[in-house]
Amino acid sequence: MTEKTFSPFARPLYVMLKPVGSTCNLRCNYCYYLEKRDLYPHDKEFAMSDELLERFIEQYLNSQTMPEVLFTWHGGEPLIKDIAFFRKALHLQKKYGQGRRIENTIQTNGTLLNDEWCSFFKDNNFLVGISIDGSQSLHDTYRKTRDGKPSFNQVMNGISLLKKHKVEFNVMGVVNNKNVDYPLEFYHFFKQIEAHYIQFTPIVETIDGALTPWSIPAEKWGNFLITIFKEWVKQDVGRYFIQYFDATLANWVGAQPGVCSLAKTCGHAGVMEFNGDVYSCDHYVFPNYKLGNIYSNTLVEMMYSEKQLKFGADKHETLPTQCLQCEYFFACNGECPKNRIASTPTGEPNLNYLCRGYHKFFSYVAPYMDFMKTELMAQRSPANVMQLKLSQHPNN
Repeated sequence: MTEKTFSPFARPLYVMLKPVGSTCNLRCNYCYYLEKRDLYPHDKEFAMSDELLERFIEQYLNSQTMPEVLFTWHGGEPLIKDIAFFRKALHLQKKYGQGRRIENTIQTNGTLLNDEWCSFFKDNNFLVGISIDGSQSLHDTYRKTRDGKPSFNQVMNGISLLKKHKVEFNVMGVVNNKNVDYPLEFYHFFKQIEAHYIQFTPIVETIDGALTPWSIPAEKWGNFLITIFKEWVKQDVGRYFIQYFDATLANWVGAQPGVCSLAKTCGHAGVMEFNGDVYSCDHYVFPNYKLGNIYSNTLVEMMYSEKQLKFGADKHETLPTQCLQCEYFFACNGECPKNRIASTPTGEPNLNYLCRGYHKFFSYVAPYMDFMKTELMAQRSPANVMQLKLSQHPNN
């Protein structure tokens, strides 16, 4: 019997919600989502109706098989929608939730936060994700307002308000061709603002087949991760939680990594636009990856369709031989398919552009991951790794 590579019911149905589509008050150079407005040239107002909101929430909750349900609000900039819209959403969650525990997370650029928003988030236990690319000089390189002005001070004001209202937040830093050369400055800044949950997103984008200027070189990505890991593993394990490090350890012990890019398959995290169109993934909002519309198809029909199951399985099925034979394949799984724009030395396509960087990172962290895996298997804390002295480790 051959191994089944993708089970449609292996994980709960998950669909990210974009209540204002790609509408945003910033104009970040590297933003891949602003162009999605071109998919809807006849729409004057990119805003989800209350009717559609209720349809989504009812279907989403009725499709869940677990007692806990996560709603993720994304953009564009979702705070362009007013608080009344989100109050309506919470009312509908309660109406259709049937006693389930419901959690909400929202990703924002932080510039529109005020006391009213932060009080609302605190009162309703929202987890807020803040997009910020490091210290002021690094952040303002690409993250600018519509009229080309820097946005750092506005974001920092938003973070101050979140702290004031004791709102739980994490940070998401986009790693680009500028800040990739300053990993410790990047990391120290996040520690300085007391961000204990940190995500990194490496930029790999092409225009007409050519890499954009803000894309990062593959090996620099590996160096970036290693440099931060060296400090983290000595003094910050259990205090600061870096998504890539946690996901790597999860794969090392054979658990789900918690981040789709390092999982074996994908296709279990769709996205719904402001008008009800559902797509395979946030990074695949293109006509070829449209699964349907919630007015004509149910979320279950779309997310468990043959088209979506194939999309999920293809992450593994289309890998080149080099990946399948790599000693760190279990930790990487070929990473995100959107980054598979390179070819192997033998000419096979679908090699991840960041392959060399990931291989370098996994090679470096392997002895530490082995140690933490042993600690976990013995029901001890992986933070014990901070007491480990690997003097024989290369580059130490």
